[in-house]
Amino acid sequence: MQTFSPMTVTTSVVTPASLLKKCCLSRLLFAVALVGVTSSEVSAQDAASRPDGVEGVSPKLVWSNWMGPNHDGISTETGWSTEWPTDGLPVRWKKEIGIGFSSFSVVDGLAYSMGHRDGKETVWCLDAETGDEVWTHSYPAELNPNLYDGGPGSTPTVHADMVFTLSVDGRLIGFRRKTGDIVWEVNLQQDLQVGMHEWGFNASPYILGNQLLLECGRVVSYDWKTGEKLWQSAKHRAGYGSVRAFTYEGQTLLASLDCDGLRISRSNDGSEVALSEWPSPFGTNSTTPIIFKDRIFISTGYNVGSVLFRLTADGLQQKYAHRQMRNHFNNCILFEGHLYGFDGNSNLGRVVRLTCMDFETGEVKWMHAGPGCGSLIVANGHLLILSDQGDLILAKASPEEFVEVSRSRFLAGRCWTAPVLINGHVYGRNSDGKAVCSELPKQLR
Repeated sequence: MQTFSPMTVTTSVVTPASLLKKCCLSRLLFAVALVGVTSSEVSAQDAASRPDGVEGVSPKLVWSNWMGPNHDGISTETGWSTEWPTDGLPVRWKKEIGIGFSSFSVVDGLAYSMGHRDGKETVWCLDAETGDEVWTHSYPAELNPNLYDGGPGSTPTVHADMVFTLSVDGRLIGFRRKTGDIVWEVNLQQDLQVGMHEWGFNASPYILGNQLLLECGRVVSYDWKTGEKLWQSAKHRAGYGSVRAFTYEGQTLLASLDCDGLRISRSNDGSEVALSEWPSPFGTNSTTPIIFKDRIFISTGYNVGSVLFRLTADGLQQKYAHRQMRNHFNNCILFEGHLYGFDGNSNLGRVVRLTCMDFETGEVKWMHAGPGCGSLIVANGHLLILSDQGDLILAKASPEEFVEVSRSRFLAGRCWTAPVLINGHVYGRNSDGKAVCSELPKQLR
């Protein structure tokens, strides 16, 4: 296992007894239901892809990683009102966390994210209610502003008593989530013999059993407790999305989209099951496969489009492929049989369309201009949208038509990172590193 020199890092921990006590006892009370395509089709999220949970915390009380604990971007948290104040949502706190696109993970009253400032990257652990610093860890890192702001794009993953982070230049670290103590650390460029990716390392760690899985020029598995490498695949052109696990005919398989194509691998040793070529003209396959039973959906920008595959004994077979849903880097969300996502590229943000498409047929139900090349999650039957210019928009998650319900100014600047809804609070950040937590009104009984 290759490691970075401890002399190159600094760690800061805020340790007043009152703050630590508050962080240990305060828990964000929110619910993330285990849903698939519909609430009655829980089988969409195979048991293989569900996290084992966080030590001492119910699995329903965490948003433990990018796209939430079920990796589907769906929350059914209730108790908040869809009628927002006309003068905007009240701001609970603001924080400068540095350049980047890392989203928030929130567990047990602690919020984690990453940012870059003055030649250093910082992992932040904040009090989720106040924004106060609990601990930070900083190290020298590349900004890598390759035609965009640069900075970390990976979201911290919380599992058991640990949190795992990945820097833009491939520093993979396992911390104690409450204290910031480092348990293990790996330099992926050295350990995997892969170079710096054009857009940097941006995958978010994925936990499966005892494994931490990444797509980063190889599909690789580490023991999340120790950092020991368990297996690695052959080299390929790196993608920028994350690995997903699913069950097929009694086997636990992995799906990953790299810049060669959609790759299906065995979870026990990384051996290849199937590969369907899906090249991007600029090497920018950046999304994560969406899986329902034996169907796998992927999407790419730059006028490439999307495709739905069915995995069979003979390999990956296309059900449809077209240019009606071209996700540049933010994933679609699959909800009640329909995909909701942004069709188009960030460099053409004003002509990007928020699109609703039938998952099984590829039929487009509606398109809506306005949010630019933004991001979204699904929350209690609604689309919670963050426009690329910082407006937070609530709309009905319906294939019939786009219906806006509420809107609030939330951030300014470039906003490409998906918001997170927890305990009636929305967490978000812009590319410059301004992080905001706003409070939703409570639903009247």
